[in-house]
Formats: sequence, structure tokens, C-alpha cells
Amino acid sequence: MPLLPALSFVIIVLLTRPWQKLSALVSIACMVSSCVIATLAAYGIFTNHEFTEKPLVYAARWFSLGLPGAPDLVVNVGVQLDPTSAMMIFMVSLVASLIQIYSVGYMEGDPGFSVFFSYLSLFASSMLLLVISSNLLQMFVAWELVGLCSYLLIGFYTHKISAREAAKKAFVTCRVADFGLLLGLLSLQIVFGTLDMVELSEKIHHFQEYTTAGVLTLIAVLVFIGPIGKSGQFPLHVWLPDAMEGPTPVSALIHAATMVVAGVYLVGRTMFLFSQVPAAMELVAVTGAFTALFAASIALTQREIKRILAYSTVSQLGYMMLALGVGSLTASMFHLWTHAFFKALMFLGAGSVLHALHHKADVWEMGGLIKKMPVTGWTFVIGGLAIAGIPPFAGFWSKDEILSMAFNSGHYVLFAMGAITAFMTAFYMWRLIFLAFFGDEKPENHPHESPVFMTAPLVVLAFLATVGGLVGTPWTPWDINWANWIWFHEAHHAEPNYMVMLGSVILAGAGIFLAYQLYYVDKARAKAHALADKYRALHTLSYNKFYIDEIYLWFNHSIVDGAAKLFFLFDIYIVDGIIINGIAAVTRLFGEGARISQTGRLQNYALVFFLGVLAVAVILAFTNPSSAGLMLGGVK
Repeated sequence: MPLLPALSFVIIVLLTRPWQKLSALVSIACMVSSCVIATLAAYGIFTNHEFTEKPLVYAARWFSLGLPGAPDLVVNVGVQLDPTSAMMIFMVSLVASLIQIYSVGYMEGDPGFSVFFSYLSLFASSMLLLVISSNLLQMFVAWELVGLCSYLLIGFYTHKISAREAAKKAFVTCRVADFGLLLGLLSLQIVFGTLDMVELSEKIHHFQEYTTAGVLTLIAVLVFIGPIGKSGQFPLHVWLPDAMEGPTPVSALIHAATMVVAGVYLVGRTMFLFSQVPAAMELVAVTGAFTALFAASIALTQREIKRILAYSTVSQLGYMMLALGVGSLTASMFHLWTHAFFKALMFLGAGSVLHALHHKADVWEMGGLIKKMPVTGWTFVIGGLAIAGIPPFAGFWSKDEILSMAFNSGHYVLFAMGAITAFMTAFYMWRLIFLAFFGDEKPENHPHESPVFMTAPLVVLAFLATVGGLVGTPWTPWDINWANWIWFHEAHHAEPNYMVMLGSVILAGAGIFLAYQLYYVDKARAKAHALADKYRALHTLSYNKFYIDEIYLWFNHSIVDGAAKLFFLFDIYIVDGIIINGIAAVTRLFGEGARISQTGRLQNYALVFFLGVLAVAVILAFTNPSSAGLMLGGVK
């Protein structure tokens, strides 16, 4: 599966780059072929219950090192398939295929068309390799390849300063987090002697034989730092909204099914580590719940269509982390699955809007688009219903599963934070929909429906966003209930919490109704402006993202740059000026003194010899006059 898109990357770069349509054909053909293989592999896994207990692993030796006085280091490379990875390969390959088809229409006429498809292929290959890795070192290599591809794709428009800066910001922020992950992986290797996930699972289950609970907690926290950066959790979420500077298909690819969910997937893959450390589980849960609420509060006031969706993604990723933190791999992976469909749908829908409006991104400057763009508009509405949690759309089932697990596990504060986030999500998403697609048309806009290459993937994703949640319902007529397949420790078959379900629907409906009252018609929008003026301080905080970016910028310029200047001055004036130059001055002083006595001139040496003899004679004259006279006579 990873080989085919990697092969298309090589073919495009070396052979077909001058021919845009051929490059797109090669990329899409390889991606769709990979999707077919993924579908067959997933079918094989999901028709054999044995793989829910024991994963299917194919591994071979990658390299080995003989270390003196220590066991040999052996690292394998291989494939690990179980229901979780089977779900991921199907979802990643399917969404990546749809995004590549969409990109044919979106990127038409762009001079970097072929290069763009080569980057998409390399990105998909890296993500698929990450998903099926059987070894954490192999996964880390794919993890870094995904980071490289995101840098290339976010900064694809190299002529834009904002795109270049956003790419650097994403790359640096994620590298900061990856340093923590790398330390965690090295610690696992040192303590347990392996990075193979099956072996690690067995050894960590009896970790007392290898280390203490404190050390294991530290390792778990270090490993979690990587997903904090990759999945945009607070406080390393700042790169993700700026990633909107890349082409819209990139936003859909990064923010829906691939890069950002890699962090969630890594935590889910290493639940055998986190489950042994209650403090680490609490950290994951609290980080997720706070991120979900924090990002939603920012999305309330944003104006750019893709930026609203970006903060929505951060918030939904927080939901996934919350589910993992309360111990439910099932709920987290279920929401990851449904989120991929409705968020990819909305990002591609936003791209269709930008394509029609010549990249006008402010939702306040849109209006009435659903009349001229019915396919884009109504599919976007389906995505809005799904993310708001309106039954029977996909987001309702997965979000309700997370809230139920938080409530049933006794995390009532985190449950309340998740419930408030659900209300806010419905409000800000339908604020976007009412402003952009309904209300009065703007006469300066001349929208038109996008070509079939762009609308066909929207229809497919809208269908999946409608029915994709049925796999997690307790009433499904088929043996595909999510809890029977994707779980950790043991499958949970909790009865549906109808109070939580009813409450979440009421909150979602209230959010949509409030958005309708404030943003549906122009007269109502005056209420929104009046409300913003009334609570100007809160609105300013939210609109400016609570000044987190500015705080980081101040810290970088004042603290980091200031410390660098101090070290520079210390180096110049203390190290170089006093220590190094002082040693040189002392050496030079002694050298100057030694040079006086060592001139190399014979007459100087004769003079010194004569003065020495004269001095000795004078001394003897005062102590032994006869010897002095004999000596002077001898000299004469």
C-alpha cells in the first residue's frame, strides 16, 4: 500500500513532470490501487475475529548492532494489521483518493500541478507506512516523513511570504514536539530493550520487572509530547490554523484523515503504555478536554472560512484525546473515523467556495451561495449537521460515544467541558453556514458551481458523513458494531445513555437555533454585532486567539533572543576578551621578557658574560681580597 504512491512520486518527479494530466493520472491510479488493496486487507481483518485478540504481523530484520557488555540491539521492520490499523488504511487511502480526484479540478492551470501531485503521493505513502508499522522506530521514520510532506505542501505557494512562514512554523513547532517523542522512544529502548509494539505490550504489562512507576510515567509523558504537536493540542496548536496557507486540498488532507490524526493514532497504538500510568491517562484526558473547549471558543469569532474549520479540527482532535484519556480506544477511533469524512467534506466544500469566489475567504463577504452552488452548499450543510451531532448523521454517534464514556467513567468536569464544546461547535459551524450559504446574495460576487472533478468527491463524502456512523450504533443489523472490533483490553458493550444522547441533541439544536437568530438574515446580524460590542473584551480575546501567538513571539524575541544576546556578550567580553585574550596577553608578556635575554647577538652574550665575571669579582673583593686580585689579574 505505501509502495504504490511512493512509486508514483518517483515516476512524476523523474518522468512525467512536464505532462500535467499524465502526472495526475499516474498519481490517482496508484492511489486508487492502494485503496483497493487496503479495502481487501481491511475486509480480511474484519471477517476474522481472531485478529481482535492477536494482530497479524509480518516482520523482517532491519538492522542489528552488537554492543559491548549489553544485549545486541535488533530492530525489525514490518507490517502490523489489526482492526484499528485496518480501519485506518481504508479511511486514509479512500479520503486521499477522493482528495486527489478533487485536486484535478482545483489545481487546474497551476504551474506546479505535477509537483503538487507528487507531494500528495509521497504524503499518502508516508501516512500509510505510519499506520501499518509494527515497530515504533519505523513509525517514527514515517512520522517524520509526514512532517516533511506537510512542510512541502503548506509552503507550496512559495511566492507567498505567509505560506513560507506557515510552513516553517509548522515544521519547527512539530520538531519541538518530536524531540520529546524521540526521548521517549529512546527511553523505551533503553529500559525494555525493544521498540517492537507486540513485545513492548507484553513487557510493559509487567513493567515492575524493568523499571519503576515514576520512570514509566516520565516515558509516557515524553511520548505524549509528540502527539501534542502533531495533533495540534494546547499549547502546540499554533501551527495548525496557519497551515491554511497551503492549497485547500492540502488542508483537507492534513486536517481530516492524515497528519493531524497521526498523534491520536500513536496514543491509541501505545495504550498499553498509557494504561499502566493513571497520571499519564489523566494528562491526556485533561489536555484533550481543554483543547476542545479552548479551540471552540476561538472558532466562535473567526471570519475566514478555512480558519474556522481549522480551529474546529483542533477542537475535534481534543475530543479524540479526551476519549483516549478516559480509557476508550473505541470512542476515540470511532470519532476519528467519522471526523475524517465530514471534515474532509467541509474543507473540500470550502475549497469549492474559494474557487468560485476567486479566493475571497471572509464569510461576512459571502451570502446566498447555496442558490448558485447547490451541490457544494447542500453537501456542506450535511457536513454541518454531522459535526453538530444531529442524528442520524455520523458525528452524532461518535460524539455521543465520547460524552457517554466521559460521564460513565466519572470524569464529570471533563464531560461538562465536552458538552459545552458540543454546543459551541454547533453554533460556530452553523454561523459559518448561515453567513456563507444563506441570506442575501452579495452583488459583487459571481459564484458558480465547481466542475464535476470537485463536486463528485463532495457527494461521496456527504454520503459517508451521513451513514458512516452506523457502524458504531448498537442497533446495526450487521456484525459490524465498532465495539466488537476496535477496543483495548476488552470490548465494552455499555448500554446507550439516553440522557446523554438527548442532552447532546438539545445542545446541538440550541447552538444551531442561536446561530439562526444571530446570522440568518441581515437584520438579525445586527444583533451579532451589538453582542460583540457589548462583550468587546471577550470578543477581542477570542478573535485574537487569546494572544497565544503573540505570547510566543514575545517569548522568542525577548527571552530567547535576549538570552542569546547575553550569551553573545559573555562570549565576546568574558570568554574571548578576558579569558582567551588574557591568557594570550600573559603569554605575550612572558615572551617579551624572554626575548630580552635571548637576542641571538654574540656581542650581547659577551657583554653579559663580562658583567657576570665583574659582578663575581666585586663580591669576592668584599669577602676575600686576595682571590679577587688573583681573579682580576687573570682577567687582565
